[in-house]
This record gives sequence, structure tokens and C-alpha cells, in this order.
Amino acid sequence: MKKQMWALAVCALAASGAFAQSNDTISKVKSSGTITMGVRESSGALSYALGDGKFAGFHIDICNRIIADLEKTVGKKLNVVYQPVTSQNRIPLVQNGTVDLECGSTTNNLARQKDVAFAVTTYVTEVRMAVKVASGINSISQLNGKTVATTTGTTSVQHLRKHERANGVDFKEIFGKDHADSFLLLETGRADAFVMDDYILAGNIQRARNPKDFKIAGEPLSIEPIAIMIRKDDPAFKKACDDTIKALAKANQLGPMLAKYGLEPGADTKAAWANPNDKPMEEYAKK
Repeated sequence: MKKQMWALAVCALAASGAFAQSNDTISKVKSSGTITMGVRESSGALSYALGDGKFAGFHIDICNRIIADLEKTVGKKLNVVYQPVTSQNRIPLVQNGTVDLECGSTTNNLARQKDVAFAVTTYVTEVRMAVKVASGINSISQLNGKTVATTTGTTSVQHLRKHERANGVDFKEIFGKDHADSFLLLETGRADAFVMDDYILAGNIQRARNPKDFKIAGEPLSIEPIAIMIRKDDPAFKKACDDTIKALAKANQLGPMLAKYGLEPGADTKAAWANPNDKPMEEYAKK
């Protein structure tokens, strides 16, 4: 009996040690020589696929800078693995250690902070809708009886339903598996509107077959801070990520990095750069 209890205690200690190790990202990547970056295939200017396993975007560039600084810390060149993620699986893949840095388009909110952590905010977006110009839709009130697309695993339609202008508006929801799929629902006429972060809408319109056929319309549904996502309870790695982003902000490099992808920072984004923080979306709602 004592031997069994001892064996159980050893197993428990080993399990707790493995868990602690999994949340020590710096030690993990130093030991393995590899860091895995979670990337999105169609998240507008923040993260998108180029083809042949290559990715680009504002957040990709920031994560590459984080990794370059991390290489100095661990004293070796790291092998960077790109792991495509979706709105549905991005949080579990960070939690279970598959992804070390999620460099996509994730909103920092209180619900997600229970499961993961976020570096300081790098971009602040407005949730709006993309529609066809010929549709004549310019306001939320005009969505009554319409079909609205959004991406599975996102919160955009929830914001639409809660908006005061949506009171009494009855619409049907339809979901795309990713942002490109959601835009395709709009493009092919299966949806009348696609509700999502404005920069994601802009990126998909830009890459459409006929960009002039689409526009971003309607009232902003919410203001959301977008940030790089990492594992929870890993203060050393969070500090490393934050320090790189703060240094880029202090050196006024974030603006040119964003402009490279055709975006200009709005007032909220500029404020986040001037005073780096990891405030959740709910803090922005109090403004």
C-alpha cells in the first residue's frame, strides 16, 4: 500500500512539474530550439497566408521581432514553425502548448483572460459590417429579414444583437469556418452582410475579385483591443513579449510597420501605443 501511495505521489509530482514546465515558454523554446507561431490565413493586415507555407502581416512582423529578442535571451537561433489556427482552435492550441505565440487577430476580453494571457495591445479595431454596394444597406436597422455572416468562434454577431440599433431587428445567422469563408458567403450572395473587425473586412474586400462591389457600412458595434496571445501564468515570457512591443512603440516603429499593410492607426490605437497596457475589451466599453 505504501509503495502504491509513493508511486501515486511521484506521478503527481511529475505531472505538476510537466505542467509548470509547459508554462515556462522561455525554457521550453531554449530546450527544444523551436518556437511555434500561431498564424491566421485571412485576418486582414494582421495575419494572412502568402502561399507555400509563408505568412505576412502586422502581427507576424511583431512576433518576428519578439522572437529575435528571445533568441538573444536564450543564446541561440530558433527554428520558427508556423501553425495555422482558426477562431475555434486558437485558444486550446495555446493552452495545450502546441502554439507558443498566437500572432493572429484575437480580441483581449475578460472571458478569454480566464484561459490565456495577452501581451500589451498592438491594435484597436471597430466591429462593423461589409455589404455589397448594390444592396443599399447602410445601417443595422436595414438588416431586418436579412442573412448575416460571421466567423465561427468570434463574438461579432453577439455584439450586433446587443446593439441598441438592433432592437427589433430580426436576422438569420450563418457561419463561415474562417474569415475568407465568411466573406465568400457575402460574395456569393448567401449572406447580405459580413460582421467582423473593420481591418479584416477591409483586407477581404481588397482581395476580392471585384473590390469595388463591396463597402464597409453601419455603426460601430464595439471597440476591441487586439493583442498577441500567450499561455497564462508565464510572467517571464509575457514580460519578454511586452518589452519588445514597448520598445517598438517607444522608437515609433509600430506606425510604419502598420502602414506597410495599408492601415493607419486610429485614436484608440495611438493611445494604446503611447501608454502600453493589456486592458480587456470591457474597459473600452466604459469610455
